[in-house]
This record gives sequence, structure tokens and C-alpha cells, in this order.
Amino acid sequence: MARVALVTGGTRGIGEAICKALFLGGVTRRFPKLKFAFLEGGVGWACGLYSDLIGHWKKRNPKALADIDPANLNREALAHLFLRHGGKALADKLGRWKIEGEAYSPRTADPAASLDDFEACVIDRAEQIRDLFIPNFYFGCEADDTANAWAFNSRSNPYRARLNAVFGSDIGHFDVPDMTKVLTEAWELVDDELISEADFRDFVFANPVRLWAGNNPDFFQGTVVEQEARAVLTAG
Repeated sequence: MARVALVTGGTRGIGEAICKALFLGGVTRRFPKLKFAFLEGGVGWACGLYSDLIGHWKKRNPKALADIDPANLNREALAHLFLRHGGKALADKLGRWKIEGEAYSPRTADPAASLDDFEACVIDRAEQIRDLFIPNFYFGCEADDTANAWAFNSRSNPYRARLNAVFGSDIGHFDVPDMTKVLTEAWELVDDELISEADFRDFVFANPVRLWAGNNPDFFQGTVVEQEARAVLTAG
């Protein structure tokens, strides 16, 4: 049986929330071969999420947090600056600060609690986010979504990543009056020079093969694309 989890969601926000939870929960760290396919919403949100995860880790990894941990704030010095420069409006609020003779940490009710949002991912370098994100997540895309090109733009995605965009025609939707034109709409990304023909092949064929047969090489056995699918898996 193929190790693929299908995630449905009518909005991009739902897909993003689930994807973020899976990643930050360390699921791809604990189950490196498990693949998730987000069936709706395109790939634009995923490109943004991937970039954001890297940016946030650089600012909020355990070492970086030492520079911004509220527990390290010199509250007494800050209070004196407020008194000197903030005027009476701020000075009247200082009585609630408990700054005299008390080691007070405002960051959390449990000073021993971890502040590392990425703790479950066990990340030492930002590049590891790419390695824990890209191979495991696949994103279904409608044919007429120009944001599909973003997935293949390794110049804009951190660490030259290419996200696994998968052609999802949605031919059963009410806004597809002619199902014979869906593939033509997808090809417009090539006509507009937003993606290459090789990118298009990944979009409509190679990525779906890796999704379904990556953990089950016999998934396409007995089909008309059996040999082509095996060639994709052999190439890696």
C-alpha cells in the first residue's frame, strides 16, 4: 500500500494550517517517507509557507532567541528610560512592572518551558527545512493558476528548491465548462515562458508518479505508463 496521506480542503488557509502543523509537529522528521498530497488550493501558499518557515527559524532558533528572549530584558533600565523620555503617561504605568528586587520573566508562566517552535523538527541548519519539507509535501493545482510557476522557480525559492506541484484539473467543477481545454490552459505557462517543457512534464507526470509510486514502485504496474513511470523512479 502506498504511504500517501490525502489532505482535502476547500480553502488555502486550511491546507496551510495543516501543512504547518504537520511540519512543526515533526511528522516529516519521524516519518521521512510519508507523503502528503494537498488536493486543493494550489501551490502558491506552500511556496510562501516554505519561505516563511526558513525566515522564522533564522530569527527564532534557540541560539537566536537568546538575543530576543524577554527574560533577558533589563526592565529596570527600561523603566528609567521611560521615566526620562516617556513622560507622565508612561511613568504612571510603571508601578505594575515589578522591577525592584525581583527576577521576573514575562515570557511565560513556566520559565523552564521551551521557546523553540521547531523543537520537534530537530533542526540545526536552515537547509534542513528544505530537506524536511520538499520531499514530503505535494500540492494539487488547477490548470489556470499562474502561481503554479512559482513552484518551479528555484531562483526565488530558498536553497534552490522546487516544490512538488501536481496537475489537478478540477474538471468536475462548475467553472470548467469544457473539460477538453483544461490541459491547454495548463500549457499556457509554457507558452508564456513562465515554466519550461521539462517543468511541465514534472507538473503533469513526474511529480504525480513520485507521489503515488515513490513508496510503492508497482503502483502503475499494468497501466499504459508503467515503463515511463519506472523510468521516473529510476532517475530519482
